[in-house]
Amino acid sequence: MFVRRSVAVVLLLLLPGAAWAEGLADSQDSELLEGSASTGPEEGMEAPLPPTAPDSSSRWANLLSLETTTLTLHPRKTAGRDEGFLQVAPRWVLAKPGVIHLGLGAPVRLRMWGGGEGAGLVRKEDWDTLSDWGQVVRILTVGGDAPNSLWMGALESYTLLSGHLVRRYNNRGNPDYHPAGAVVTGLMGPVYVEAFASDVLGARLMGAEVTLDAQHLLFGRPRAPLQYLLSLSAVHDWGKAGGTSEPMTLAHLDGTAILVRRGNDDGGFELQAMGGWGGRPGEGGAWGAVAGLGAESVSSTLDLRARLEARLQRGGFRQGAFGPDYELARFQVAGPSALPQAEAPFPDGSSAYGEVILS
Repeated sequence: MFVRRSVAVVLLLLLPGAAWAEGLADSQDSELLEGSASTGPEEGMEAPLPPTAPDSSSRWANLLSLETTTLTLHPRKTAGRDEGFLQVAPRWVLAKPGVIHLGLGAPVRLRMWGGGEGAGLVRKEDWDTLSDWGQVVRILTVGGDAPNSLWMGALESYTLLSGHLVRRYNNRGNPDYHPAGAVVTGLMGPVYVEAFASDVLGARLMGAEVTLDAQHLLFGRPRAPLQYLLSLSAVHDWGKAGGTSEPMTLAHLDGTAILVRRGNDDGGFELQAMGGWGGRPGEGGAWGAVAGLGAESVSSTLDLRARLEARLQRGGFRQGAFGPDYELARFQVAGPSALPQAEAPFPDGSSAYGEVILS
């Protein structure tokens, strides 16, 4: 189905109260605006000391909004029929900067035309499974940018650390499946862990990557941390939510060394060398290897990340298997094979991969 949208109206309602904030975004905490007013001291009295301005980081912010949009689903290759909806998306946000950020609300699609006989007012495909109720949580963050944190919401372009198993994954790539994913991070000494689940209400994609600072482990806390890293990642798809599919498990071992590191007041530059090996546990002969270089440059005007890798694939293993189209490819991959990705053949060979990200 092809989707056509047009924004009709946006209504923002700011709840009254002390220290409320405007313009909260789902992706980050906004700064709290504050102001103060004072009157002069009475004649003959000692002027009191000016009051201390409260710390904005200790204040709670609240935002209520309502957005309406028209949505049209067009048939593909004359299959099906046109459907038109009025999409109403309420949102409520409660935040305390650096501590918690909670955003609730989900789009409700009210049918205006189409759908055939028996079609209800609300599009049933958006709410017909338990996982679909996860879309009510637009965002939940606990801990802010701290190493130990929790994040929950839509995984629209999620990459698991090294990115050799999960890269730019979208857990809502299926238009009839709206789960809430979760990411948990933790740091203890030389060990950093990141774990994720694509669906907190269903048995779907789950994985984790454990990264070890080798220099810290062997010689104590170094002046320049994260110079030599070893990481192990594993991901398993249970295939029991958002439609049934074949389960699949992948694992990958990676090593990274910082060749050049320079820092300044505006940012810095890093050049990395990396290599790794991965496979499908329980599937003999399914493995792959990778080696390459990465660079990262940060300044006051530009953030640049680049990567260039040489890859080797054997027995159907592929790097970045859980990618942006996986929610559809797990049922049928693109191409003539018409097989799910877990069973689709992937030719043995080698390849090159490169990317440049500017922001």
